[in-house]
Amino acid sequence: MLPLLRTVGLRAFSMASETYSSGTHSAAFVTCPNDTVAKDLARGIVEKKLAACVNIVPQITSVYEWQGKIEEDSEVLLMIKTRSSKVSELADYVRSNHPYEVAEVISLPIDQGNPPYLKWISDVVPE
Repeated sequence: MLPLLRTVGLRAFSMASETYSSGTHSAAFVTCPNDTVAKDLARGIVEKKLAACVNIVPQITSVYEWQGKIEEDSEVLLMIKTRSSKVSELADYVRSNHPYEVAEVISLPIDQGNPPYLKWISDVVPE
């Protein structure tokens, strides 16, 4: 029992003592026309170390204005976790590999999160 308590205690101390600088990482969002494009982009993004993780969210509906008309389409959403310093390179990659004339690439800085997860992003995505 004592070794287990020691392990739990050390882990809790480690998590509490890790510091995170707000905005070091970002969550980026990209919409895709279908699953195939989403999976191809997600795999390329992770393989090129532009992000640590890409979640693929199926079956979203987007309503938007395009060329003076209101459009409604089924799309797939990519939720991308990366370093903020990689967002520009990520956007370049998406623009080069996305079928849309104007690909959505937006990002928000991550203010807070689970310290081990944020550290993992840093470990996976080089500066």
